[in-house]
Amino acid sequence: MNLDDVKIRIQRKNAILFSRTSPCLAELLNKIALQKHRTLVLWAFMCAQDPLQALAVQYPFDKRPQTALDQSKQWASGKIKMPDARAAILQVHAMAKEVTSLTDAALCHAVGQACATVHTETHAIGLPIYELTAIVRDYGIEECTPYLMSTEQMVLRNHLCEIYNFTPKNSIKMLFLG
Repeated sequence: MNLDDVKIRIQRKNAILFSRTSPCLAELLNKIALQKHRTLVLWAFMCAQDPLQALAVQYPFDKRPQTALDQSKQWASGKIKMPDARAAILQVHAMAKEVTSLTDAALCHAVGQACATVHTETHAIGLPIYELTAIVRDYGIEECTPYLMSTEQMVLRNHLCEIYNFTPKNSIKMLFLG
């Protein structure tokens, strides 16, 4: 895995260590470009589960990440309007500014980007950008590669296997009701 761009961003002390131009995300970006907006929303909701769970462990009494996801699902299903969901999403980004851990801040932003995918599909890539940033922050640049390569979510992102197997009826039922 080519992480040269990430090493440069670390040297520059950037908060976000990956970008749309990161070589390791090129294949994913190509696959994202082929997807319908609805598919990307479902994918983002599914992939948000890992960062959401990690935040729930670290901050069990802070419900902002879960609330943002719940509100975004309601927005996507037409039950609430965009301003209500946007307010919840912005609260997750605000949480990122409040936490002291760079890893947890990146996870907050990952959840926020996943939720914002309802608004526009260009937010979909934000989830892996921030989640991969969290992994590098957690393990360090020298030790992160095995975790980046073996992460189940990374495999999902690289192949989008789950998305290709979704049927609209089953995915809506699974993601919005279950």
